[in-house]
Amino acid sequence: MEDKSSVIFGNKIPAKFIRKAAKAQKKFLRKYGDDRNTEYHLVAVDNEVLTPAMGVKVLKLSKEPMGSLPPNPIIIGNIRMGFGHYRISMAMASAAHAMGYTPLWLDLNSFPETTCTKIIGGQNDMYSMASRISQKSKLFNKLVWEPLNYTGFKQITYNTGDQKNAELMVPLFRDIPKDTPYIATHVWPSQAAVHAGMTHVVNAIPDNWPMALHLSEGALHTVQTPNAYFGYRTLSGFDGEKVLNPMGKDDIVYIGHYLDDEFVQNIEADCESRINRLKTGKPVRYLLSIGGAGSQGDYFAGLIRTLVPYVKEGKATLYLNIGDYKGLWNLFKSKVPEMEELSSLHFDSWSDTKAFAENALNDRECTGNESRGIHVFWHKDIFAAVYATNLLMRACDVIMTKPSELAFYPVPKLMIQHVGGHEKWGAIRSAEVGDGTPECPNLAYAEAMIKQFISSPDLLINMNRAIVAAKKAGIYNGAYHAVELATGLTGLDGEGSKYAYAGR
Repeated sequence: MEDKSSVIFGNKIPAKFIRKAAKAQKKFLRKYGDDRNTEYHLVAVDNEVLTPAMGVKVLKLSKEPMGSLPPNPIIIGNIRMGFGHYRISMAMASAAHAMGYTPLWLDLNSFPETTCTKIIGGQNDMYSMASRISQKSKLFNKLVWEPLNYTGFKQITYNTGDQKNAELMVPLFRDIPKDTPYIATHVWPSQAAVHAGMTHVVNAIPDNWPMALHLSEGALHTVQTPNAYFGYRTLSGFDGEKVLNPMGKDDIVYIGHYLDDEFVQNIEADCESRINRLKTGKPVRYLLSIGGAGSQGDYFAGLIRTLVPYVKEGKATLYLNIGDYKGLWNLFKSKVPEMEELSSLHFDSWSDTKAFAENALNDRECTGNESRGIHVFWHKDIFAAVYATNLLMRACDVIMTKPSELAFYPVPKLMIQHVGGHEKWGAIRSAEVGDGTPECPNLAYAEAMIKQFISSPDLLINMNRAIVAAKKAGIYNGAYHAVELATGLTGLDGEGSKYAYAGR
């Protein structure tokens, strides 16, 4: 097998980094086992949450070969690392389903008996732990976490290690026809697919800060913003001040934000509902969604504490999705005792969550009392934990979120502090589009914004108008374009696309 880690887009990697990557790969093999000669088979099964919503079938291990794929298949290769990559995967699946394809969900972090999943799981655990430590230790955040996420992952030499590790993920692809359309929403599933010989691989890059971490030579790279496009195309800053050989124009394309079909198709109606609520003095609906790393607990408690008096006065409502972290409910109760008597719990009932979101979206007052109080959502199932936020976003007036993947969604956003320096560019993008605030530098500033939205609803009205304008510009059509590119429906210049490319 050709060593894809020695030269990256024409840039030769120094031998010491190649040796380091090879050494790390051997370490993983000793720690997790070597299954490179093991034959794994896959089967496509329905999922309670994703199949009804967007026709997704989840790929699981099977004792027998998979045989033929479902009609019009497109594979969404992903991992659970936080919730962001799952959310982007859902956007791709939703768009693909709307365009007549059958999305097949391939989560490389869901096969615990494989070396692949053991590697990803170990890396995920370290990332989540470091995220939480960074929120508790300013010194660790300043000296370790911020530099790693902002400049460490940006260096082109960092990509070398990931390429070698991705070679160990190939066995899971042996059952899959090589020409199956494939969209990866994390670089490891993209690199693994390329190593496995897949021929129609789209590497859907997240965020708005270019980093070599996300490079997967051999795949078609897509980005959500002009800033990301220019940074990746030129590889500027990927080796300090050294000028690198750039990516080719056929290696990368700017396609717009990755969004679910139901968001894009309902932007005008959802924004109109928000504007009507804000103009008629209805309680401002705040959504607070906890990410997969589970960090920022104390910060979130501060936001909730600020909202409680307004909830009591009927001026605000809080939708709180704690994901699959049930223990956070006890944490928040202990830090904000007043919230318990104001809260309705929606725990581990997907039918209840769907009904609540539908009623809230339609502004119906029923037994759930969607426009009053605090509503707390928790689901044991990871798909429900992530997708609950999607359902609630359409019905809320503003989401309070760190500037990660949610920064690209068509809903007014209050941008709280980032976790990892790469995220802050998401807030910059949202502020430029006009559908969110700049990043709040501290908790006090975020608390002030909560109060200001209640006293000055015109700020949120303006964001809704910016969202409608952004849709007309094609900014939210990225997921459709990713599907088109993976399935060969359009060229890199958008020729043949029925969707207007952003900036054209």
